[in-house]
Amino acid sequence: MILLAHALAALAAPWCVRVWGRNAFAVLALAPLGGFGWVIANWDSGQQVRVTWAPAIAMNIELRFDSLAAVMAALVLGVGTLILLYCTRYFTNDEPRLGVFAAQFVGFAGAMFGLVTSDNMLLLYVFWETTTVLSFLLVGHHAERATSRRAALQALLVTGAGGLAMLVGIVILGQTCGTYLLSELLAMDRPPDGIAVSVAVALVLVGALSKSAIVPLHFWLPGAMAAPTPVSAYLHAAAMVKAGVYLVARLAPVFASSPPWHPMVLVLGAVTMLLAGLRALRVTDLKLLLAFGTVSQLGFLIVLLGIGTPDAALAGTTLIVAHALFKACLFMVVGIVDHGTGTRDLRELSGLGRRAPVLCGVAVLAALSMAGIPLLLGFVGKESALGAILDAETLAVPARVALCAAIVLGSMLTVGYSARFVWGAFGNRELDREPSWHAPGPLFLGPPAALAVASLAAGVGAQRLDELLRGYPETLPGELISHLALWHGFTLPLALSVLIIAVGSALFLVRNRFGETAHPRLGNADRAYDATLRAMDRLSLRMTGSVQRGSLPLSQAAILGTLTILPAVLLALGTKTGVELRLWDSPLQLAIAGIMAAMAFAATVLRNRLASVLVVGVTGYGCGVIFALHGAPDLALTQFLVETVTLVVFVLVLRAFPAEIEESRTAPFEVRRAALAVAVGTSVAVLTAFATAARGAEPIWHRIPEAAYRLGGGKNAVNVLLVDIRAWDTLGEVSVLIVAATGVASMVFRTRRFGAAPRAADSPDYNPDLVSWLPAGRLVGRRERSMVLQVTARLLFPTMMVLSVYFFFAGHNAPGGGFAGGLTAGLALTLRYLAGGRYELGEALPVEAGHVLGAGLTLAAGTAATSLLLGAPPLSSAIIEVTVPLFGHVKLVTSLLFDLGVYLIVVGLVLDVLRSLGARLDSELGDSPSDEPSPAPRGGRA
Repeated sequence: MILLAHALAALAAPWCVRVWGRNAFAVLALAPLGGFGWVIANWDSGQQVRVTWAPAIAMNIELRFDSLAAVMAALVLGVGTLILLYCTRYFTNDEPRLGVFAAQFVGFAGAMFGLVTSDNMLLLYVFWETTTVLSFLLVGHHAERATSRRAALQALLVTGAGGLAMLVGIVILGQTCGTYLLSELLAMDRPPDGIAVSVAVALVLVGALSKSAIVPLHFWLPGAMAAPTPVSAYLHAAAMVKAGVYLVARLAPVFASSPPWHPMVLVLGAVTMLLAGLRALRVTDLKLLLAFGTVSQLGFLIVLLGIGTPDAALAGTTLIVAHALFKACLFMVVGIVDHGTGTRDLRELSGLGRRAPVLCGVAVLAALSMAGIPLLLGFVGKESALGAILDAETLAVPARVALCAAIVLGSMLTVGYSARFVWGAFGNRELDREPSWHAPGPLFLGPPAALAVASLAAGVGAQRLDELLRGYPETLPGELISHLALWHGFTLPLALSVLIIAVGSALFLVRNRFGETAHPRLGNADRAYDATLRAMDRLSLRMTGSVQRGSLPLSQAAILGTLTILPAVLLALGTKTGVELRLWDSPLQLAIAGIMAAMAFAATVLRNRLASVLVVGVTGYGCGVIFALHGAPDLALTQFLVETVTLVVFVLVLRAFPAEIEESRTAPFEVRRAALAVAVGTSVAVLTAFATAARGAEPIWHRIPEAAYRLGGGKNAVNVLLVDIRAWDTLGEVSVLIVAATGVASMVFRTRRFGAAPRAADSPDYNPDLVSWLPAGRLVGRRERSMVLQVTARLLFPTMMVLSVYFFFAGHNAPGGGFAGGLTAGLALTLRYLAGGRYELGEALPVEAGHVLGAGLTLAAGTAATSLLLGAPPLSSAIIEVTVPLFGHVKLVTSLLFDLGVYLIVVGLVLDVLRSLGARLDSELGDSPSDEPSPAPRGGRA
């Protein structure tokens, strides 16, 4: 329900913003607020949700709510609620694309919740990439700025590439371990091992480390500060970058002992903490300072959760909570400072501490937590972390010492840049003129203040927090010894904490020696990224230049030659399958094959374009006849209809070409081309024969008729396959049809579609007193007018439409279906167009083709969504049997709605082709200056 609530809120967001302006964010905050309340109420419930989707390929919707998911979900939803409230005052009502931004933001919160609650790793990956795409859109909100576009693309490429690597790792892991469920992986008595598992773990870690901005894939996060401040406060403090940390934490109980785990996680995490901490001491932009601080803290979190001991997991989970509270708070503080002064450059800020004491107090509390000062939650987590590293039995003593030293140094840097942030934003500097300032309102200041107070309250109430967070650490191997508290006595971690605070304060005092820069290059990784993109561009250009020489015959020869030579060599070397050929079942098949061969040969020698198209069409009709002779009337019907529509399309296009192929374009007979053509044809025939003979099991078609009737409730196996058993494939195919129709229309219309076809009455030459067999027939000139064709269209159009409806309804049990019915209706529209011209299309179907296509896709996709909402697998069918007076017993299958969507898509496609390749060409051939079809210059009585 939480996912559904966020989806509905995202859909409603543009409308809400249009009605209420920026205050709509307060209404949208109800979705994550309600989810947050549910998380708190069900903290230890351990609930699971399972929705069957595609069990054969392990693609089921499986969600699990355990302790770790509860911690992450509480942060995602709780912090998300506060930031949505913050948005009500951060943005203005005239902010461009504010409604779309709101939808993306709420959708991101829902996707992040789905990510942390997914039990199926494949489903987790779907949510993972959803957050990648939505973060790209959010970071690039100010698309008019080059910096925003670059930052968004950089984040997309880096995290998207890491996600692809992770997908490969997930597939290897799922196939090797025999399950894609995290719960089953974690429940294994013996952790999986082997080379395949090690490779899979390494690939999954690449995805996790790229998402959490760990060296060397760290540079995208500072660049993403081009996003609006609410995006930074959410995605880069409480949500997106925590996805990689969450994945490391989720897999640590099983794979922390895997060979690639500790070298990748601990080494890279420690390096990240140190390198980013140094950079945070140099930058002058407050937001960028926090960004580098975030990278540093993410390295710290990765180290703790990657150690693989219960104590380190408890410390890591505590710091996840602390980091979300103080970093989201500090980002919002920067947003308030930027709004109030117009700058984020700490060299231009002075005196805000005395002019905004409440804001200063909020920032100080959050910065103290970030620095790990006592009484704040950051101190509790950092002290627990030091103790956990020193007591980590999974690490050798030298490794513990080195890792602890790195964490101590990184924490010193954290204290230094925390103090630098507070002083830079609120300290007094000697400036010629202090920046202007207007105080924030309660709703603007409230969210960061709530997070700062929560940091203090959680630190003081550490023991209560310990009870909430212990669930996840107890799932790791070993005994959980430590506990959260403000005071553990005089211990080595306490001494190290004192040392960290002292040295960190000293680093702040000598901060000027580090050198300040507005645009630091973090380890030159950003430059390496640019160099990599340039190298890939050059490589692609060279490869394209060497392969694509601009000669279509050469490219075709390379492709067809490979198709011929490679299979032939492999068959000759190793295939021992016996091939038994039966040339024909009846002499009629031989006669049809001879006609098809003759027509194919004729197509190679004819110079008339229309004649060539017609003889090629004969080969298609011959194929349909062979289908009919083999007992496949449904295939034969579809083949005849498709071939007819194809011929019509060719004829429409060829009108713009000369009737004969020019002498200069006529290629002489070449033996090499002829030999290649014969070789390709022979190879395809031989491969088909070998493939048929290589079948060792019972053919699946033996079971299809029974399965079609039992599962789909229909006797026409072909139609049931299309709309039920393999309906996902059909949905993809009709989507491709829509894309193709849109592409054709885009290329032909260039600027915009025609819209709905104009009717005959729209023409200034229309005279209703003239008599005609067709409404628009009177607009056709005498020379182009065919009385026979108009009379035929007048008589056949209703019959063909009735036939198309019959094919549609009868298709589940007899030859036909939505595809065949749509093609028949399309041919009826084509007949009207050929007889009455472009205005006749408006008379036959006065709607826009895009609307018909959209309605069809909505029906097809809606069938999938409806069954899912009802608890059934998507696109599954239900059979409804009723007795109706006069009609008797009627059996309806819900897949009929899906078939109706296919019907409308095919009709829309034909209509779009007729409008673009027909009406548009009519307009251009008639020298019409406008996009709308010009009135025919001819008229007369029919």
